[in-house]
Amino acid sequence: MLVIVGYIVVVVSVFGGFALAGGHLAALFQPLELLMIGGGAGGAFLVGNNSKAVKATLKALPTVLKGSKYTRALYMDMMALLYELLTKIRKEGLMSVEADVDSPENSPLFTKYPTIMADHHIVEFLTDYLRLMVSGSMNAFEIENLMDNEIETHHHEGEVPAHVIAKLGDGLPAFGIVAAVMGVVHTMESVGLPPAELGILIAHALVGTFLGILLAYGFVGPLASLLEQKVHESTKMFQCIKVTLLASINGYAPAIAVEFGRKVLFSTERPSFSELEEHVKGAKSR
Repeated sequence: MLVIVGYIVVVVSVFGGFALAGGHLAALFQPLELLMIGGGAGGAFLVGNNSKAVKATLKALPTVLKGSKYTRALYMDMMALLYELLTKIRKEGLMSVEADVDSPENSPLFTKYPTIMADHHIVEFLTDYLRLMVSGSMNAFEIENLMDNEIETHHHEGEVPAHVIAKLGDGLPAFGIVAAVMGVVHTMESVGLPPAELGILIAHALVGTFLGILLAYGFVGPLASLLEQKVHESTKMFQCIKVTLLASINGYAPAIAVEFGRKVLFSTERPSFSELEEHVKGAKSR
């Protein structure tokens, strides 16, 4: 929603200011300039990225219109699920969660939290490391190192669309200059025309530079920043799971292990101790 609002503010401010200054908006409508800028940038996008990066970028773009799914409620559900799993392990042993881990979609613990089940990345990360804990073949240091590597891989993969969009935005002003130069070349070819007509051609040529800069810094560049923020949010969820499980492996009680996980969250989404405690009690009674 904020993306659309931001775009409206950019358009109204830039074009409204131009119109208030006495400019003619029709002069800024140059489809051929847009074709040169958009086509050149699109071609460079395909040349500079492999198929995986292109697919990841196209898949990530629709998410910019959606709000963040990593809300306080989701984090509290995650920590409530972790608390229930760790409590079951502490009371009945590691083997007691084997069935839950192998088939989370049929687990009474996991199915209590549909928001968690809706994100297969979170479920896969959690169940994979619970499975390693059940196997008992790895110590805390080995699991922590493996978790760090997986989180780093996830982070790098998530940053690909942001980097691609950022590079695309960086190239738009240059393609705007290319379009402007082409317009100047066309103007020079028509140097015999009356001054009034030459002025129109020069104005059309300068629109290319304007459009390239506007598209880069008003539309495309901010999307790269937004995608990068979304990656950081998703990484924080994995870090919360990591810290909680490692605390449990090191012998801390479930309530303390969950508190470890709570402390790594961003302050804007981090629930208070009493708030989380009440949520966990409510989740257990369901």
